[in-house]
Amino acid sequence: MPDQPHHSRRRALRILAGAPLLPLGTLSVASLLSLSAGSAAGKTTSTPKTGASFVSASFGAMPAPGLNNAAAMASTTVGSSLSVTMSDASVHRYDLTYQTFFITGDQVSDGKGGKILAGGYYDIHNMPIVDRSVAGKERQFFSDCPDGTSLLSIKNPQIPGIKGKAVFAVVQFEYNSRNQAGTHTYGMLPSPIAVLTLDQDQASGKLSLVQYRNVDTSGVHGLWITCGASLSPWGTHLSSEEYEPDAQFNDDGSSLSAFSQHLYGDPARANPYHYGHLPEVTVNPDGSGSIKKHFCMGRISHELVQVMPDNRTVLMGDDATNSGLFMFVADKEKDLSAGTLYVASLAAGFSLAPATAAKLSWIKLGHATSAEIERMADIVKPADIMTVVKTDPMDTTYRQIFISGQANWVKLKPGMEKAAAFLETHRYAYLAGGSMGFTKMEGTTVNIKDKIAYSALQNCVDSMVKNHPKGWNAQSGIALEKALVAGAVLAHQLGGGQTDTAGVAIKSDWVPMETRPLLTGEDISADALGNLANPDKIGNPDNLKFSEKMRTLFIGEDSGGHVNNFLWAYQVDTKRLSRLMSMPAGAEATGLHVVDDLNGWTYIMSNFQHPGDWNPKLHSKVQATLDPLIRANYRDRFGAAVGYLTADATSLSLK
Repeated sequence: MPDQPHHSRRRALRILAGAPLLPLGTLSVASLLSLSAGSAAGKTTSTPKTGASFVSASFGAMPAPGLNNAAAMASTTVGSSLSVTMSDASVHRYDLTYQTFFITGDQVSDGKGGKILAGGYYDIHNMPIVDRSVAGKERQFFSDCPDGTSLLSIKNPQIPGIKGKAVFAVVQFEYNSRNQAGTHTYGMLPSPIAVLTLDQDQASGKLSLVQYRNVDTSGVHGLWITCGASLSPWGTHLSSEEYEPDAQFNDDGSSLSAFSQHLYGDPARANPYHYGHLPEVTVNPDGSGSIKKHFCMGRISHELVQVMPDNRTVLMGDDATNSGLFMFVADKEKDLSAGTLYVASLAAGFSLAPATAAKLSWIKLGHATSAEIERMADIVKPADIMTVVKTDPMDTTYRQIFISGQANWVKLKPGMEKAAAFLETHRYAYLAGGSMGFTKMEGTTVNIKDKIAYSALQNCVDSMVKNHPKGWNAQSGIALEKALVAGAVLAHQLGGGQTDTAGVAIKSDWVPMETRPLLTGEDISADALGNLANPDKIGNPDNLKFSEKMRTLFIGEDSGGHVNNFLWAYQVDTKRLSRLMSMPAGAEATGLHVVDDLNGWTYIMSNFQHPGDWNPKLHSKVQATLDPLIRANYRDRFGAAVGYLTADATSLSLK
């Protein structure tokens, strides 16, 4: 079945520490661990003993769905469970299920007595952008690709009609796959971002959508391909702009002109240097959002950043071929408007073999404020910064580099180092000696207790493979003997007392010092369903989030190897990998976000995007069966879900 509305028998799990355990529905004491709710109605059949406190949590895995249950392959499917061990040695098991706030394209409340289109697109004047590709069927564009999501609370919210507590989710929409005529529209529309006001039932933890407010992005030149996101320690939503338009070769098939036409009504107005930065959204008391864009954190393919507990150090994913591991150290806590940008240099010998580690050192690229780089972006032209050509000029004053898998020859203009560092970051980082050889380094997250950060490599191909013509370079320190299409998760050991390659102290205790593989996928020949990666291992990891209390790394997939993408839980102490959820075939698992404690409740947020995005090589064995089901479930493949995992209290049992 497709995603279902909240059902009256579904309730939350809430495990308490240091307080008596009361029956579900009567709890009022903050918990150490809890899970998001379904409905407030219904009663549990049993409850944990009073006086016991939370010890640990573990997840029971679900099998991958098959064509014997085509409906499960064509929708979100959850067959997993959560078991909680208490201090009295009792274990309490809860089945998990999935609930949605909306499917994009739904008409939802705007909080003002009207309706608004969920995932709808708007131009620079906040007017709807209309799809006119099919005569007589004009309608507002809406996204089929919800992505980065943050769940948060603020002080003194002013939302009328809230019965429990007002909490908020910021949701961004990466792109629109195609118009009604079927023409691909990737990157051609300015990304919307919205604030959801949610009513949190204090007896059950249930979240109900109250209003949807689109964020006005006109003050930051609109948003470009917003992908993954994270919640800052100070409660703001840290967005992203990936696949920054190449300012040096903007006429080479770039979608920027179409983007500019939709945003400004002028195909030439959008400035490529205004995109590829890090937007930050603050939720206001009335449920609206305000936004600023940080221009001093590197113009890279921002995916999903992680701010460390010092409120200053930011580790950044870079979703590109010839990508790097970047770090930003802010001048002040809780303020990303000024700081120092670094790129990692990886010691030779990097490997995906288990228990192998490679040392990291850090190259300072520059220090800047956001304001000064934005001023540069407004007036500086690409040719003012550097000369770049794609064929060897046979001139020793040029330096060969690799970007996006292609060779460039670059000559930096005198005195333009700062502009290059922050507006041509990929090219400048290569010139500075950075390890620009990763492929699609995506989400990042942190395990605070163990001082380990994690990064997802969606795949390990091309520029990571020794002597590969698409971007491999010895400078990167990466020389895999064989590609791993299924990708990997890296673990970076963090520490202080580090200096950059010039011998200058890095003012952070959260600097990655070495990296090693934590988990790897496995490429296989096509199985009976068509999977090209082992379905019982991760495949093309993308979103990453870590729960300190559950000691669990959550992993969402963007897989060209799994027929259905999965959401996984990897428990770092037991090293157990459990499949929690399956997305509709062809859909990517996005919007992963875990909140250990929001008014006493824990939430695992998960979206998906572009259901039924068929790849003939991967989906040929299932497409004919699943396509009509997915079209029926998700608005002819134009819709996708924003939602969260819940516990089903009727399944509670004591062992």
